[in-house]
Amino acid sequence: MGKTGYFSHRDCWLHEMGPGHPECPGRLDAIEDRLLVTGVADALERCEAPQAALADLELAHNRLHIAAMRGLTDWLREEVQAGGPPYTQVDPDTSMNLHTWNAALRAAGAAMAATDAVLAGELENAFCAVRPPGHHATRDKAMGFCFFNNVAVAAKYALQRHNLSRVAVVDFDVHHGNGTEDILAGDERALMVSFFQHPFYPYSGDHNPASNMLNVPVAAYTRGMDIREIVEMMWIPRLEAFKPEMIFISAGFDAHREDDMGQLGLTEQDYTWITQRIKDVARRFCAGRIVSCLEGGYVMGPLARSVEAHVRVLADI
Repeated sequence: MGKTGYFSHRDCWLHEMGPGHPECPGRLDAIEDRLLVTGVADALERCEAPQAALADLELAHNRLHIAAMRGLTDWLREEVQAGGPPYTQVDPDTSMNLHTWNAALRAAGAAMAATDAVLAGELENAFCAVRPPGHHATRDKAMGFCFFNNVAVAAKYALQRHNLSRVAVVDFDVHHGNGTEDILAGDERALMVSFFQHPFYPYSGDHNPASNMLNVPVAAYTRGMDIREIVEMMWIPRLEAFKPEMIFISAGFDAHREDDMGQLGLTEQDYTWITQRIKDVARRFCAGRIVSCLEGGYVMGPLARSVEAHVRVLADI
């Protein structure tokens, strides 16, 4: 079968939000170490993430939001040079350092470069090991550790730059992808399916704002078999009816039972099963074309093992 790309860039390690913050560079170290020690890395086509063009970010984001992120970076640089603190707060959970802008451009750029390579037939699918994550970033606001919405940018890029007619976004993070919903709701060329813990940050998603959104809120302590039933009974029929030409995955692994960021009960075996079901749909309707982007997952062991499980399915190993 086709090759699986692995997109990342060292700039994604340089963004950090202060000591003890759960969304830290060590997340990427844990993933890389696991893929290396298990030999999975040897089966992947390693690709360097380019920086996103600002015109492409504007497919999903308000120009003022992009300018604000750039302006905050310039302001912070002046503050640091004057002896000020190395971070500036964007929201109570989210801050920038001098490297955040470049890291965010690489994260979105990875998703678009992976889209290019998959649509060109150079890769069957791809996983983007990038940070900052993206699915909470709305059209005009950074929040929840996210600055630009990597998956939504790539989905819009596939529609606008590659002239696809139908793309699907699958989000299995423990948190509702409110930013992706904000950007894609009402665009009938896109279908978004998700499950997430509710009530829980960002305290949204308990209703479907448009017919192209399938939100499935689940209670704390929901276990893997119940999630599998949701995927089988609700996600798969909608995806099959939609017949996507490409699938994008917001791959958050914080619904793992060992991740204390949330209270759901998934295991590596569940991520394997979910990924296989998504891949089955992709192979039937869109020549296997999948681009998956890292979202959450904050406890290093289960994060690394879950990414390994996910990537093994993508790469058929």
